[in-house]
Amino acid sequence: MDYSFEKQAIENGAKVVCGIDEAGRGPLAGPVFAAAVILPVDCEIDGLNDSKKLSEKKRDLLFDEIIEKAVAYGIASVDEKTIDEINILQSDFLAMRKAVEKLEGKADFALIDGNQYPNTGLKELCIVKGDSKSPSIAAASILAKVSRDRFMTELDKKYPEYQFARHKGYGTKLHYECIEKYGVSPVHRKTFLKKILGEK
Repeated sequence: MDYSFEKQAIENGAKVVCGIDEAGRGPLAGPVFAAAVILPVDCEIDGLNDSKKLSEKKRDLLFDEIIEKAVAYGIASVDEKTIDEINILQSDFLAMRKAVEKLEGKADFALIDGNQYPNTGLKELCIVKGDSKSPSIAAASILAKVSRDRFMTELDKKYPEYQFARHKGYGTKLHYECIEKYGVSPVHRKTFLKKILGEK
């Protein structure tokens, strides 16, 4: 992984490039998170990669290093009620736009993980599997993932019976067993649980 996408954007006229990624698109409960990160070009962060390929311990260490070395970063979330109202894709885009707003106008170009444009107001380039190709996107991936995991661990204290700290809201066997036993909580995404709720 190198800064070729960032450098190419700058060669094409961009002044400051940020990377954007999200975490928590698939879970049955809790918010979706997104992060936007501006790294100094050629900034070295050892072990930077797609957050899903890293251990929790490594992600936590990288989280601190990214925040320390970033020119700027923004982390934002959109809650489960909004996800139910406007759907997960639009919530995803909303979280990305909110993360960019937290950069306070410092970037003019965005590299985005995936193949769909969130219309952040910046010039945008989508990169499929961008979190393993661009350091800026990989950094955003880690900030979003760690922030969401920490949020779900806190939520576990409020709803201990669902064991959110263990599965982070994803549809694991354990999670489905908890839902079966205790029903659907206020932080579950109702549109993701239509079968359980008996809705069509």
